[in-house]
Amino acid sequence: MIATIVNQYKEFRMDTNTDGKLGYWEEVNPSYTVFNKNSETFSSIWTNYNRIFSQFYDSCTNDINGYSKSTSLKPKPNEPSNSFTISSLPWVNFTGFNINVFNEGSYLPPIFTIGKFIEIDNKILMPLSIQVHHAVCDGFHMGRFIQSLQDISTNYKEWLL
Repeated sequence: MIATIVNQYKEFRMDTNTDGKLGYWEEVNPSYTVFNKNSETFSSIWTNYNRIFSQFYDSCTNDINGYSKSTSLKPKPNEPSNSFTISSLPWVNFTGFNINVFNEGSYLPPIFTIGKFIEIDNKILMPLSIQVHHAVCDGFHMGRFIQSLQDISTNYKEWLL
């Protein structure tokens, strides 16, 4: 759902090229972590985005299964430049989360962190932290993103088609 919405809005696909010029990607791919249960370490992998959920899901599942036993930081080679980060802390329920990216303030892609879901009154709630660079995204864009995520979540059966 996150990758679908990120790819709907230009401000979440903005970045600079190798010459430092601002632009946006036509499409971006999620980069995410997988947990190695044996070594209790994480690896960062990525999956090519596909608008057809079933195909994207199959690719994601294959990547996760293929790299979840890795002990290297980036076991899947050739991560494309047009990627954004999703992290997961399925053991932790939080009300705020912040990652400090040290790169002199030039990191423009969004960073998403999801936490442990809980069920209350027949509703599933899951914390989501979204970090964006204010140079390319502000409150209006965040509100639109969150509303789109809520809409897709509410109407997930239609989205899955």
